[in-house]
Amino acid sequence: MRRAVVTGAATAAGVVLLLSLKPHEAPGPAPVIGSGSAAGSGSDVSEPSTAPVPSSPSSSASAPASGSGSGSGSGATRKVSGNTVNTRYGPVQVQVTLAGSRITAVDVVKYPTTERRDLEINGSALPILNQEAIAAQSARIDVVSGATYTSDGYVRSLQSALDRAKG
Repeated sequence: MRRAVVTGAATAAGVVLLLSLKPHEAPGPAPVIGSGSAAGSGSDVSEPSTAPVPSSPSSSASAPASGSGSGSGSGATRKVSGNTVNTRYGPVQVQVTLAGSRITAVDVVKYPTTERRDLEINGSALPILNQEAIAAQSARIDVVSGATYTSDGYVRSLQSALDRAKG
């Protein structure tokens, strides 16, 4: 009899705890994580794959994949989008702003955002990756501990953008 009362009370407490949990809500669109003065501008985003990339309402057209500069050797500032790289936790895509051949900014236009933990990890890892890419002036950067998959996708997308900018 005593065990039945304890078991019933424990079951009731468990049911109350389960019912008090709030359902997970899907987050809204992910903000662009940028590294420089061009951070947050998604109006010139170009997409080499078939997936759509949101652009600002004021944008009348997307820039071509090779950038809007007159040539790779010129000092013109241009933006080049990398490939969208699918990782275990979601897609990663970067957009590089170049002045001539120098990286001036890197904006992350796609990154994993499906879980709250994704937002926590990427909110701290992506700015570090942006700083490292600008400092290294290449895609040869270290991965961020705890964000290995995102770091790998970032490096691969960055390298594709740099390859596209050269050719």
